Order: sequence, then C-alpha cells, then structure tokens
Amino acid sequence: MSPLPDDSSVADNDTIREQDKLARKWAYLMCHNAYIPLSQPEVEERLRDMVTRLVTALRAEPVDTSAATEITEQLVAMNCADSVCLRCTVQVLGRGLLKSRRLRDVDRLADKVVSMIAAISASYAESIRKTVFRQQEEVEQALVMAVRDARWNLKVSEARFDEVATCSSSGIVITDLTGRFIRANHSFGQIVDYTTAELAKLSLFDLVHPDEAPYLRESYQALLDGENERFRRGQRLVRQDGELARVSVTATLLRDGDDQPRHFVTVVEDGTELKLLQNELSRQALHDVLTGLPNRQFFTTHLESVLRRADPAYGVTLYHLDLDAFSLITGGLGRRTGDLLLIAVAERLKAVLAGEKAMVARFDGDEFAIVVENSPSTPDVLSMVVSINEELSEPVYIDDNGVAATASIGVVDRPPRNMDPAELLRASDMTLRRAKSNGRRQWELFHPEQHERDRRTFGLAAAMPGAWENGELSVDYRPIVRLSDKEVVGTEAVLRWDHPEYGLLDDERCLALAEESGLILALGPWLLRTACQRMRWDKTVPLSVNLTAQQSSDGDLVGEIAAVLRETGMPPERLWIGMPVKTLLADKGEAMDNMKLLADNGVQTVAVDFGGTSGDMVCVEDLPLRAVRIAPWLTAREPVSGSPVTHSLLDMSSLVHLSGAQVIVDGVYSEERARWWRNAGADFAQGALFS
Repeated sequence: MSPLPDDSSVADNDTIREQDKLARKWAYLMCHNAYIPLSQPEVEERLRDMVTRLVTALRAEPVDTSAATEITEQLVAMNCADSVCLRCTVQVLGRGLLKSRRLRDVDRLADKVVSMIAAISASYAESIRKTVFRQQEEVEQALVMAVRDARWNLKVSEARFDEVATCSSSGIVITDLTGRFIRANHSFGQIVDYTTAELAKLSLFDLVHPDEAPYLRESYQALLDGENERFRRGQRLVRQDGELARVSVTATLLRDGDDQPRHFVTVVEDGTELKLLQNELSRQALHDVLTGLPNRQFFTTHLESVLRRADPAYGVTLYHLDLDAFSLITGGLGRRTGDLLLIAVAERLKAVLAGEKAMVARFDGDEFAIVVENSPSTPDVLSMVVSINEELSEPVYIDDNGVAATASIGVVDRPPRNMDPAELLRASDMTLRRAKSNGRRQWELFHPEQHERDRRTFGLAAAMPGAWENGELSVDYRPIVRLSDKEVVGTEAVLRWDHPEYGLLDDERCLALAEESGLILALGPWLLRTACQRMRWDKTVPLSVNLTAQQSSDGDLVGEIAAVLRETGMPPERLWIGMPVKTLLADKGEAMDNMKLLADNGVQTVAVDFGGTSGDMVCVEDLPLRAVRIAPWLTAREPVSGSPVTHSLLDMSSLVHLSGAQVIVDGVYSEERARWWRNAGADFAQGALFS
C-alpha cells in the first residue's frame, strides 16, 4: 500500500493546481483577444511562470512591485499590448490572486493585490505608449517614403496611402497647410465618428476641443517654420456625437520635390478606452468593488485631511464596526447572501449618516469604518451607536430569508488633531476588539490608559514566538498537596516567561498571550513534552497540565498527547489533563470528545475553573472526571457565615464526591484557608502556602 501524502505535499499540490487553473483561464482570454505567435500550451506555461512570480512578489514585505514591470514586458513581447489584453489581465489576476490559497496568510492582501494591479496597469500603459509610438514612426516613415517616391503623382500616392493606412489601427490623415482634410483612413473616421465624405468638408481644427485648438495650431506652425521635425502631444477631439475622444497626435510635414512644404501627415492614436480603463482601475484602487464604498487606503488618506481641517471645538469621531455572526450567515445561507447583506449594510450606514459630513468605508470582510466631522447638530456617541444598530437590526429579505446583522463598535471620540491616522486606526481596532470580547452588539469608547495596556498586551503576544525561540520561555513546576496530611501528591507544569523588560510573567499571563497570538497550539505540546521528559523518572508523582480553550478543542490534541507519551515513556495514568469547564459546555463537542478519548486511553481528566453551577455539575455527571479544580475567583472569596455562596461551597465538595471525582483548590495562601477548605471537603490544594 502506498503511503499517504503528508499535509505539506497536499498543500503544495493544491497550490500548483490552483496556479495552473489561473494560468489556463488567463491564457484562454488572451489567446481569444490577441494574436499571439505561440501555441496555447506555450502561452499557458509562460503565464504560469508569471502567476508564480506574482505570488512570490505579493508574499514579500513590502510588496515587490518590480514584478509588475517584468510581467508587463513579457506580455508586450508576446504581442499582448492593447487595452483589451490589459482588461483580461486585470480581471483574471484581480479575482484569482485574492482567492489564492498560497496568499491566505498575507496581511492586508486586498490592498497589496490592488497595488500590484495598479502597478501592472501603469507599466502596461507605458508599454502601450512606447509600442504605439514605434508603430506611428513606422507608419510615418512609410507614408513619407510613399509620397516622396511618387513625387506626389496623385494615383500612385493614393495607392501607397491606402496600402499603408488601411492596415493600420491608428488614425492617419493628410491635411493641407490650413488643416483641411485631404485623406483620412477608416480608423480615424471611427475615432471621431465621421465618414470620409463628412471629413472632406471639415478642418482638423474643427474637431479639436476649443480650449486646445490654439495650442495645436502653434504646434503645426512650428513644423511649418522648421522649428521641429515632428511633434507629439495629447489631445481631446470632439466626436460627432459630442463625446470627447482622448487621443495622442503625432504630426510631421511633407515637402514636394522642390523641398517646399505641401501637406501635414498626422497619426492619431485613440487612448479613450485605455484612459477609461485606467480611471476605473484608479477607482477600484480606492474603492471596495462590492459595495462601492471607499476602501481602507482611501479612508486613511481622507482621515489625515479630516484631522487637520476639523473644527477644534467639535473634532471628529471614528467608529470602527464589525458585524456580529456574519460567518454564520454566509455559512448557513451562502456567500451570495452575505454579499447582498454587505451591500445593504453599506446603504444603511450611509442612510444613518446622511445628514452628517461623514465618510463610510468598508475595510475587509464584514469590517466597516465611519469618520464624522462633528458639528453642533451631530448626535452624541451613544445616540449614534444606537441609531447604527437599530438601522442594521431591521431584517433584509434575501431569497425569502429575513437576514439582519448587528455590529460591535469601537469608538474614538475627538482624537488629537496631530494624531497619526495609522495610530488612530490601531486605537479604534483595539477598542473594537474589547467591544467584541464583551459579546454581540456591544460598543466601547477609546481610553488612552486602556489603549496603552492593550498595546503592551498585543506587543507581548506578537513578541512571544521570538521569545520562545530565544529561550526566554521555560517550564516551572508547582506542588499539589493533599490537605489531610500536607503530603505532596502531584506536580503541575506551568509556563514562565523571563521578559527582559517586564520581569517574570506567570503561567496565567503566558497562556493568555499564547492563546491571543495563536502560538498555544505549538507551545502546548512543547510544554507537555518538556514536563513529561523531566518527570518520567519519578514513578510515583502524577504530572498535571492544564489546557486552554483552543487546545481543548483542537482536533489533533489526542494524537499529540499520545505521541508525547510514546516518546517519553510516561504512563498515561500518571498524566492529569485539565480542560476549562466553560469550553466543555460551550463548544460543539470537540473538547468533550477529546476528554472522553483521553480518559479511554488511561489519561486522568480534570474540569478546570469549576464553579458548582448546574451546568458545571452536568460535566461532573456526564464526563469521566478524575477531579475538578475550583475556579480561583471562588477560592479567593472570604467565607462568610450564613452566606449563600459559602453554603454552596460547603455543599460543592459533597456533590462532586458523589460522582466519584475529587476536589482541587488553587490560590491557598494561609493555614486558615487550607483548614477551611479541608473542612469543606476539598481533597487537594495549591498556592503560595505550599510553594
């Protein structure tokens, strides 16, 4: 039997297939819209290399936009050098790169893809300009040679003109020295929407925008006076339907056999479509494609100017929103429903702010932002928050489903005028995080002191992987004592961080930071393995390790613990694994399943942060628990005679014992508290008294 591929090889194969699919789609569109002197497989191979180059460039920090120039040069060399090819390129890459599995972990991917597409567009425009200029020069030279060779023999010159001009996609005209049309090819007629017969009655200057006609006359006069051999300039021509055509005009003077000036030859390249495409790309670079709202880049720039010009008496207010349970809507009703809801949310937010001088923007996913330039009539923050959630909570009917979304909101009210926009957005984001941690439809107001604490916490979380690699993290051990005789009956492995600035960080802080950063799923097995290796020689003392919520619900948990036990030779019955009661009750069954499987494999299981509620007691009854660990906030309470809480604590141990489990209390700091808990029926204790 062949071995199964590992996860990395599967991921690599998925990435290759994904990039192949993107290259095939790109090649199909390019081959159907341009003449490429290569077979389609050859085109696919070249475009696949370009996709790989783009993915690598987008993963670089900062984004390597030089890839845009390289790719554009390759496309132009393949004869993909017109606005249709640019549109195909933007369409395929803009969508494909945003969905790439290889780029899922790239921070602010949408902004980076927009920057790359904009760079490709700019490079494309420059390459097209150079290509057109080269073609124009070739056409001009051919025309001049045709006219000179014929010595202006009318029939011969017309034949030569038709031969050259008919095959050109550029507009080509011959005018007399006053600008009246003598000859014009079909391409020029299409640009200005006139027939050849209609043009014969007009002058070139009749088609030039009135504001620009004098300058164009000066350019032709300079040719006539011999000041220049040719000129090239951008121009606006007025079409017969009144629309403007943005063109590039290149002109030269024709002389007769006696070297006298006779006619002008003018080559006109229509840049209207390219200009429109560039304008659309510019708009997309600053706006969210789905909702049409300004994006983060535009909002940040606007925020900077708003802060500077705001009325000092009223200032500005920044609202940072995140929709509650949006993933449930997309998961249950589909992505289309989610997109339509986002569009509705955008319209409703604009409606709430209709009477204010404000900008509403969409950042990423279900994240929005609002900046309001306050005035005497602007509602206060609370009123605005209430209005936003009342408006959003009204159902939107999509395919007969009434869908509504409330929002968690972080608010920064009247920040300093000199505050950096990026720092202001960080402040609003951290404030939003605090609001979300309190549940749905909550809001929080920015406080500088809290912000500094949050920044310190997030900074520690971000630095934790490096600290682990540098050896600043270590495993420490705390004794577990039997209350009846004070004998040590077990030890708990805990995490410590010897931080160079903040000193020794305890286990609770370390685990919270690891949980926040996502490092816990890598750090947890390391802690367990380190502790098991140290304790395997002691055949009598059990080892206790408490898990976080993420660890408890991890689908690989049971396999990882089994692997550690095999590697270290630690007997499973000597390992006590604790899981938070809240996680056991709240999740979708992963933690409960993990606990049951561990118990089936001989591992001793403990319910941590036990509070004695009816839900907690359900865990005791339904799960194969060796012990429960009383929540520290309960242990810390001073017992008061006659208090309902004290009474329930006294009953708790008896109820737990009825199910066959034992009781552990943590945070015992005095003989008096140890005695009280022993009398209350607790079996084991930890805390400062025993350390």
